[in-house]
Amino acid sequence: MLKRTIYSLAIVALIAGCSSGTKLNDTPVTDRSGTAGGQQGSASGVAPVTIDPNAGTAQGPVGIERIVYFDYDSYTVKPEFQSLIDGHARFLKANPQRRVSIEGHTDERGGREYNLALGQKRSEAVRRALTLLGVNDAQIEAVSFGKEKPAAQGSGEDVWAQNRRAELRYTR
Repeated sequence: MLKRTIYSLAIVALIAGCSSGTKLNDTPVTDRSGTAGGQQGSASGVAPVTIDPNAGTAQGPVGIERIVYFDYDSYTVKPEFQSLIDGHARFLKANPQRRVSIEGHTDERGGREYNLALGQKRSEAVRRALTLLGVNDAQIEAVSFGKEKPAAQGSGEDVWAQNRRAELRYTR
């Protein structure tokens, strides 16, 4: 009987030690747009950000795709995208004043933090591929949007496959 109680306590202690205190899906969503209550942003002390509407369309290499797609739960750049990476690397090395932002994205599956981390790994994988080809690291910015900016709406493998990507956007 004592042996059984000790085993039970050991199992309970093991389960309690393995659990995480972070509840990824229980994070409350709050509206911080500043429209409620009549105050609009200035009370927070945060300066408004002006986004250049042409930033995403700034010219980069002509005739070379700008999206690298990934397999599910992967951040490995597939060999079929090597020519795309080569083309962008040649352009960036020939134009050292140009900068590129690599935006990592995921499909809708998974928690918010997980998808942000996976999107970051995807953008970093493309960044690393470019730097291995000789592109100056100062020309590249790697960011993650996780699942927040899907390329396609809906569910299903076809839609998810379009959303698992890293996009290269040139800035001036």
